[in-house]
Amino acid sequence: MLDVLHNSAILRIKHFFSRKTILLIVGAIIALILSTIISGLIWYQAQLSSVGTDISQLEKVTIASGSTPDQIAKQLKSQSVIRNSTVFRIYLRLSGNDNKLQAGTYRLSPAETVQQIVDHLVNGSVDQFSITFYPGATLKDTTDSKKKYDVTTILKNAGYTDQEIKTALSKTYISPLFIDKPANADLEGYVYGETYNFNSGATVEDILQKTFDQFNLVVQKNDLVNGFAGHGLTLYQGITLASIVQREANSAVDQKKVAQVFYSRLDIGMKLGSDVTYQYIADKRGLVRDVNLDSPYNTRLYTGLPPGPIAAPGLSALLAVSKPAEGDYLYFLSDSDGVLYFARTNAEHEANIVNHCKEACIAP
Repeated sequence: MLDVLHNSAILRIKHFFSRKTILLIVGAIIALILSTIISGLIWYQAQLSSVGTDISQLEKVTIASGSTPDQIAKQLKSQSVIRNSTVFRIYLRLSGNDNKLQAGTYRLSPAETVQQIVDHLVNGSVDQFSITFYPGATLKDTTDSKKKYDVTTILKNAGYTDQEIKTALSKTYISPLFIDKPANADLEGYVYGETYNFNSGATVEDILQKTFDQFNLVVQKNDLVNGFAGHGLTLYQGITLASIVQREANSAVDQKKVAQVFYSRLDIGMKLGSDVTYQYIADKRGLVRDVNLDSPYNTRLYTGLPPGPIAAPGLSALLAVSKPAEGDYLYFLSDSDGVLYFARTNAEHEANIVNHCKEACIAP
């Protein structure tokens, strides 16, 4: 009898542990499944997030007519607009947009989420984008500067390729603005600093032409041709001098004074002595900035104006060259804080150097 009871107890214990083991295993499996689902959802949401953070950085994406959702997903991934083409396809199906994407040319930002990009492509409306060029900018910045505002970089950020930009910058454009521009001169100084709006299909040529049209409008509206002529300069020469003034001074008041200094120097055959001119040509050639660099752009070595503009002048610099300040200053310097000090004689200039050049100064 005792053996029977003993065996029965053992069976109950085994049955108990067998049930507990099964429950533990089932619980572990459920936990693993839940963990996998949660991890998958987290991963899925991460893949839906934007690739970048700079909303101004655009990528030109042309969706050809008849493109399948899978082809579109792979194209967006190849252009680094989305993180994952498979997740993009899943999102399309879950959102009911699998067959709603519209063909067309778009300006998409890697800073957009998948949801925003899908909404963009579903709407299918002609995109518009803005592009801003800046006074004082050059066609191309070859320095190691982290933040670049040159024309080439701005166009690349708008989604244009190096070849598209290079081709457009090498073309000849028709405008009264170029009436006396030498045939062998490039477009340096002519991409007028302003914010412009374009349809997504706009070419680099379209963009450049609009900047030239705007610049010409500024020239006409402010009668700059006659203003420059009153000081013995052609339109091209006026733009050239204005580009130097733009780089030398920030405020409109200082720019007028700087223009007066340069005119006074030109009148007496004195070198302009502007550091920004040799710095420009050194940067353009990828050379070390050297005050003794032998180039007609180096106005510390050569008298008169450099061969052409060194940057795009803004309106205040153009007006300064058209209507400079009254005065007889021959010198100026800029201290480390960008404050300009003017002088009539070399003695006054030397005194300014002593009093205001505790650190490096730029002194024509």
